[in-house]
Amino acid sequence: MKKILIVIGLLMMMTLIAVGCRKPQMESETTIEEEVMNEEDVMDEENMMDEEDVMDEENMMDQEDMMNEEESMKNEGNQAPTFTLMDTDGQTLSLEALKGEKVYVKFWASWCSICLSGMDELDDLSGRSEGYRVITIVSPGYKNEKELEAFKLWYEGLDTENIIVLLDEDGVYARKYGVRAYPTSAYIGSDGVLVKVLPGHVNEATINESFRNIF
Repeated sequence: MKKILIVIGLLMMMTLIAVGCRKPQMESETTIEEEVMNEEDVMDEENMMDEEDVMDEENMMDQEDMMNEEESMKNEGNQAPTFTLMDTDGQTLSLEALKGEKVYVKFWASWCSICLSGMDELDDLSGRSEGYRVITIVSPGYKNEKELEAFKLWYEGLDTENIIVLLDEDGVYARKYGVRAYPTSAYIGSDGVLVKVLPGHVNEATINESFRNIF
């Protein structure tokens, strides 16, 4: 009987020892899992912070772009309607190509006596650098203007050397610029802003004076 009790006691002691050895191991495994989860949480937080930093940088860049755009617009008004038109020699010219320059645009017509009386002065002005570019626009097939080929043939008979005549068929851009009568002058700043559009003949002195107040 004593032997049996001794054996049972030994078995119980061995069981307690085995349980005691396993418990720290389980606790160790749990601790490792918790550490892994904590590391993942830290990585998630760092990723979120990186994403927030990227968003902040993008917002700052957008704000800087807006500020730069506002600074580049020196004149008051709206951007001039852009155009790409062919001249009487078959060459193409766009307003975008003149970006950074002041531009004087004269809308005229072949039947306009006031326009024709100022052609020599306009031709002379077009051949000189006065701190702005000079171009003219005629609208074949619009407001009693000759059709395209008829106008080109007529224009060849004029004694001009420097005037750039862009052909705005059917008056697409004449309408965009609000042209109601001929001649009409449009003043565009170096920032592309359409500062003013005025009907009537203007001489060189008046044009120069206008551009002194236009950036």
